[in-house]
Amino acid sequence: QVQLVESGGGLVQPGGSLRLTCAASGLALNTYNIGWFRQAPGKERESVSYILSSADGNTAYADSVKDRFTVSSDNAKNVVYLQMNSLKSEDTGVYYCAARTHLTGGHWATKGSYAYWGQGTQVTVSS
Repeated sequence: QVQLVESGGGLVQPGGSLRLTCAASGLALNTYNIGWFRQAPGKERESVSYILSSADGNTAYADSVKDRFTVSSDNAKNVVYLQMNSLKSEDTGVYYCAARTHLTGGHWATKGSYAYWGQGTQVTVSS
């Protein structure tokens, strides 16, 4: 049974940092590409970041988080991290990780291309 579990969310002041973790079971992350998405109240789920399962681990970011967020993976631990720095109030939302096989085509931001989703972790940026 495939399971993705996000953790590391919480309440943080503007300008602060959090590190989210996506832990996988039932699948090997070195054969799946992982996307991070978020959903603010009343808004659609949007793409945040992406990391390839290949050895080069290429990454991609939404313009809104570029230069503030960093995605990385530890295949030995079967986890993916999302380091979030310089957080802003507009970063508030539920953050999800999702997995799609390395053979899946299409843009990484396409939610429908992901086979597995975690349950999400809440991130609140507020003073």
